Amino acid sequence: MEICPIIHEFLDYLKFEKHFSEHTAKCYNADIGQFCQYLSGEGGRSSEGWSGGNHNTGGSVATQTETKIEQLLLSITTDVVRAFMAALNDKQYSKSTTARKLATLRSFYKFLVKRGHLSTNPVTAVRTPKQEKKLPKFLEYEQVKKLIETPPTDNWLGARDRAIMETLYSTGVRVSELVGLNIDDVDFLSEVLHIRGKGKKERLTPIGSSSLQAIQHYMEFRNKRAQSNGNFDSKVLFVNKHGKRLSTRSVRRKMDKYLKIAGLDPSISPHTLRHSFATHMLNNGADLRSVQELLGHQSLSTTQIYTHLTTKKLKEVYDSAHPRDEQKQNS
Repeated sequence: MEICPIIHEFLDYLKFEKHFSEHTAKCYNADIGQFCQYLSGEGGRSSEGWSGGNHNTGGSVATQTETKIEQLLLSITTDVVRAFMAALNDKQYSKSTTARKLATLRSFYKFLVKRGHLSTNPVTAVRTPKQEKKLPKFLEYEQVKKLIETPPTDNWLGARDRAIMETLYSTGVRVSELVGLNIDDVDFLSEVLHIRGKGKKERLTPIGSSSLQAIQHYMEFRNKRAQSNGNFDSKVLFVNKHGKRLSTRSVRRKMDKYLKIAGLDPSISPHTLRHSFATHMLNNGADLRSVQELLGHQSLSTTQIYTHLTTKKLKEVYDSAHPRDEQKQNS
């Protein structure tokens, strides 16, 4: 069954107006599809008989017509949304996953109000589940150095991967922002990158000289490859072996490879370099507001989590330097 019109309209809005990635749009679609399954009666508006899995909207409600699905979506109340959240909880979904699904519905119904399909947003009054605060992982400087120096720089793919990791750590950009870079976004003279962030927000972020050197080294290889391959995209900075823009998943696969070679924690992700950048900046005296701007955070509260990391680090340094004080606390 085809996706019903209002969901299709929302997905087009995400992709063409909000400029969300195809992967992100699919995640929104899956969350809404699961909600449709719940509404359609497969869960009877309760958790009984409801699989609770991630379903594609088109196939999860095969017993309902598109019109029926649309009517269900447009007639929900706040209590129905709360019941759906309770059903997710009964299925033992994590708080973070439940919060993400609620955020999807909140965005979807905000869009429906904006486009005149509804007069009020029934999700607004539903509280987001309280999240367990987890401190983000970060690497020590020596670990970062070991990882960055792992890719070989005597071939074009190795030089590219070295430049990618140098850039991630030097600037703290998101992986999605990195793969979205074009050659013209690199200002070698001013030593800044032009970043297109979330919600079409743009910013300039400084980049270190060693990272610029790594990019220049990679560009020498890249330009030679482009001369012999007419399929190379002339504007994209980081390309795959076919000359097309790299995906975020490709960056993750490359990092997994180098983590294994370097003997580092395999659970580390490209985003860990962003966390490491922020933590090291604060450890070296940068103020929170500056780090917020560099990371492209909309809210300062998002950046504040890194202060917990730096406080923890300071305590560890103090405890190692004052073992007697630690013993007194434990006695």
